Amino acid sequence: MDDNEALNPSQRNVLEHLGAKLADRPFFSEQLQSELKEELSIRLSKFQDFIPENETLFVSKFHLNQIMRCERQFVADRESQFEWSVPTARGLISHKAIELSVFWEREVEPLSLVDEALSRCASGDDALASWLYGLQDGDRSQLRSDVNNRVGTFLESWPPLKKEWRPMLEAPIRAEFAEGAIILSGKVDLSLGRPLGTTAGKVIVDFKTGNFYSSHREDLRFYALLEAIRLGVPPRMVATYYLDRSEFSSEHITENVLESALFRVEDGVEKIVNILFKGTEPKMCSSEWCALCAHEDS
Repeated sequence: MDDNEALNPSQRNVLEHLGAKLADRPFFSEQLQSELKEELSIRLSKFQDFIPENETLFVSKFHLNQIMRCERQFVADRESQFEWSVPTARGLISHKAIELSVFWEREVEPLSLVDEALSRCASGDDALASWLYGLQDGDRSQLRSDVNNRVGTFLESWPPLKKEWRPMLEAPIRAEFAEGAIILSGKVDLSLGRPLGTTAGKVIVDFKTGNFYSSHREDLRFYALLEAIRLGVPPRMVATYYLDRSEFSSEHITENVLESALFRVEDGVEKIVNILFKGTEPKMCSSEWCALCAHEDS
């Protein structure tokens, strides 16, 4: 039986959506990497003098989303102490279990992957390991169930990730500017493929559940920008995959998309610097869903 014949329609859709012939893949200028680095360096260096010498401003997709959505929420979240919980841990452990599935040599069973991922996370010496060690039975069962649902859904809707596709999960990516005072960083849920010369070949995928938000696309544009700065060639496509619907929201990467991401980084960093280091009062947002701002005048 042909490998594709053993796949269900959802799995075949993943292959069709992400695949592309070499002749259909875009190529980029040899100068793209240096141009992006120079442009972003110029735009971010103007903030360097406002950042204390002993501090580094780390900027992730999460920080950009916060500051662009609601400045007051950004400040509130920054001042609150992060605590592990079932909702905050399930995504990380799900990704670890999916990562294990790529190289799992036995029969792939979701709950076996979940338990192995939990065991590995609990054996560390960090805050997550301490939290897992102290979990009550009910919370541990809920966490196993939530992660098992995500991992099982992934295995049902995605074809097995072949080694020749060069899969990388939770791969860190970063770029430094303003003499190291500003660091842009993130972790890519899944990347597949690689560039050939200046021809783009990589696909970056973020896994989500729930509704589509425009910030999901902005997240991936941010990753595409960092990838272009790192390698000199951006991914040819970025995609958010909604596990609970088995649906993609994808975008082909062009120089215009990268330019848009660059401008957003500059805008976001400026807002963050203004609030954290220049004493600017954070603005209210207009979203009716914002817990801090929606009922301010009521």
